[in-house]
Order: sequence, then structure tokens, then C-alpha cells
Amino acid sequence: MKKRKIFTARFVNAKITSTISISLVLVLLGLTILILFMGNGLSNFVKENMSFSVMLDNDITDAGIQRLRKSLDAQPFVKSSRFISKDEAKEQLIKDLGEDPEELLGYNPVQDAIEIYLHSEYANNDSIAVISRIIRQQNNVHDLLYQQEAIDLINDNLSKVTMILLILAAVLMFISFTLIRNTIRLSVYSRRFIINTMKLVGANGNFIRKPFIRNNILTGIVAGVLADGIIFLILAYFSKAYVELKPIISITDLLIIFSIVILLGIFISTVATYFAVNRYLKMKTENLYYV
Repeated sequence: MKKRKIFTARFVNAKITSTISISLVLVLLGLTILILFMGNGLSNFVKENMSFSVMLDNDITDAGIQRLRKSLDAQPFVKSSRFISKDEAKEQLIKDLGEDPEELLGYNPVQDAIEIYLHSEYANNDSIAVISRIIRQQNNVHDLLYQQEAIDLINDNLSKVTMILLILAAVLMFISFTLIRNTIRLSVYSRRFIINTMKLVGANGNFIRKPFIRNNILTGIVAGVLADGIIFLILAYFSKAYVELKPIISITDLLIIFSIVILLGIFISTVATYFAVNRYLKMKTENLYYV
């Protein structure tokens, strides 16, 4: 009875250690996936916060401004717009320059403008070229101002960051599989003689593997849920500390990430268990004492 209790305690401790080890690995993997999703959200956030200034003719009327703005808002590429009057633009210039440009020049050098923000899918060079032609054809449009170099730089950098994150995710996936495989191999190691006994009495490989795989699928689910809880707490902390992060990732994205983490826990645990059990299935009885 005492030996049985000791064995049970050791088994429980090994299972807890295995679950915690797998969950910590899944946290790293989950955070990498989260950053990938946030990278996509950040890309959209940056693109949709780039403004384009539609400079208006000096003789445009208030009714003309309303018509033009209504026409622009109706375009599929425009997410939102706002009107900036000459006086508002001049006040911003005074803040930037530290002096009134009208006093130096004798007139207000700025024009009325409509600032537009694009949907993220249109913030690329090809779409912007088409958008520029459409806007310039509108009545009472004097010019369209936007920073082409900044757009190119943002798109190039976001592509590079995405590629780096994908490579990092692949490397972490490999490391995760290796760590989890070693963790599961240790838990299977303690029962290698049971595997050998089952093999000697005629049990086939699938029959022997099934309880180990079923047991470690449950471990993978528990570890995945635990990892999701840790990721959620980390995200909650940073969302509270950095409020601007909240719109970057949606609830739907979070649910997808949490599901992926649990599925990865199941998948990696299943594959790792399969190979770990196979190792001892192929091993001769006399060799079990030397591993």
C-alpha cells in the first residue's frame, strides 16, 4: 500500500511537472502567434492613421466643401474625413513654427483642406496612384498632398517585420516540439517496463500507444488552457498599461489565438507521445536497463 501511494504521488508530480513544462513552452509559442496577429493589426492601424490632405481652391464655397466631402466619403477607399479650415491650419503652423506666418508674409499661406484616411487595404502604391487620379479629377480640388516615401517605408518595414516573425515562429515551433517531446519522453521512460510487458503478452503497437496518447492529449489540453490563461493575463497587463494597444487586436483574433494554442498543445503532445512510445516499442528487453 505504501509503495502504491509513493508511485501514485510520483506519477502525479511527474504529470504536474509535465503539464507546467508544456504550458510554459506553449506560452512562448502563443505569444509569438499573438505578435504576428498584432503585427497585422498594427499594420492596419498605421495605414489607417496615415492622412492625405486634399487642398481646396481658394474660392470654394461652404456648400462646395460639403458636396466635395460627401463625394469623398462615398468613395470605397475612404474610411473617414475631416475638414481643416485655413484658420485651424494657421494655428497649427504657429504651434509648429513658433511664430505667425501671416505676419511675415502679409497673407495666410495655407488653404482649406479635407483630410482623408484610407482603409488599410488601399494603403499601397498601386491603389494610391489610382486614388490620386480620382481625387484630382474632383471639382474645387487644388492639389493632393501625401508622403509617398513614408508610405513606401512603412510597407517595406512591415513586410520585413512580418517575415522575421514568421521565421521566429517556425524556430519556436521546432524548439517547442523538441522540448515537449523530451518532457513526454521522460514521463514515458518511467513506464518503459510496462510497455515491454504489454508487448511480450502480444499487445500490438496501436493498443499500447492508445492510453499514452489519450493521456497526453488531455495533458496538452490542460497545458493549452493554462497557457491561454497566462497569455490573457500578460495581454491584460499591457492593455492596461498601454491603452493604444486595445484596438490593434480584436476579441475574434484572441479567440483564434487561444484555440490555436490548445490545438498546438494537443498536436505536439500527440506526435511527441507517438514517437516516445515507439522508441520503447522497438527497444529490446535487455536494452531497457541501459537507457
